[in-house]
Amino acid sequence: MEVVLARDVDAVLVPSGMPIVIPAGTRVRIVQDAGGAVTVDTGGNLARIEEKDREALGLEAEKPAQEVAPPADRDEAEKRAWEALRRCYDPEIPINIVDLGLVYELRIEEAEEGYRAYVKMTLTAPGCPVAPMIVEDVRKKLLQAGLAEAQVELVFDPPWDRSRMSDEAKLRLGWL
Repeated sequence: MEVVLARDVDAVLVPSGMPIVIPAGTRVRIVQDAGGAVTVDTGGNLARIEEKDREALGLEAEKPAQEVAPPADRDEAEKRAWEALRRCYDPEIPINIVDLGLVYELRIEEAEEGYRAYVKMTLTAPGCPVAPMIVEDVRKKLLQAGLAEAQVELVFDPPWDRSRMSDEAKLRLGWL
């Protein structure tokens, strides 16, 4: 879908991670709208626009974060954590990080005030310049799910490969 930006928007070029400003009036094509953030094609370059700027694209604006009650027990905390991880996307691939096979471990531990999520994850390519953005998105979504703390460790051993993807993800990408 093509849209014209209603105002200047801060964005990040993908995959370089370089911050840019896309000026008001620029025509962009939405290539991915998943997990809140939006990836657009602007003049042949991909750029990620954060959830807070969705209205500049004519999309439903970010809803204010509602207070979420802490999970009642470890099972609920784990369920919420997996749901949160399924709302995190690589800005270039329209598949969530769980189905991409990027999450190697999720551990839920008791914290002083609730539960802490510890995530060990990887990326499809080492040295990905948008890695900090993806890691922060994971951390933020875990906290929004009512977890008291969230720690995300980025690892590259073992290296990621397509065999780690869910069959659904492979099918969506035409790899099955």
